[in-house]
Amino acid sequence: MVAPEVPLHHDRLDYTPLPKSVTLARRRAHRLLTEWGHPELAPDTALLVSELGGNAVLHGCLRDRLFRVELTLTERAVRIAVSDPKGELRPNLREVTEDDMFGRGLLIVGQIADRWGVRELTVGKAVWCELDVVRHHSQGPLHADQLIPLVP
Repeated sequence: MVAPEVPLHHDRLDYTPLPKSVTLARRRAHRLLTEWGHPELAPDTALLVSELGGNAVLHGCLRDRLFRVELTLTERAVRIAVSDPKGELRPNLREVTEDDMFGRGLLIVGQIADRWGVRELTVGKAVWCELDVVRHHSQGPLHADQLIPLVP
């Protein structure tokens, strides 16, 4: 059995389910990764927080219930987890057309993150993803402008 990795840094903050909270969470994530000594991970971490936070606000929040953003840095990876109170509404990938204004969030997460998934909570769910620290040091981060096109 492999021992769980000890977090080098951890941050958790609850946000009101408003679009401006996604902006605040994204900025906080970028700042924290830079302060934690991984500025090369900051842009991708911020983008992932924005996508998962946006999904929580649009699809996972209930009136007067907060959503939570957790960042954990280990020697191996940075883990981003966004939890919301709607556990019955699980995220899924869907096909989008170039005319669709929404629906690409998880496709973006799948392109940038090294792993992602959903964990059921007692109340709600947490959508999580990870960026490998080693890959980002050796190859450099994959930024949004390097993504494989999602629609023809």
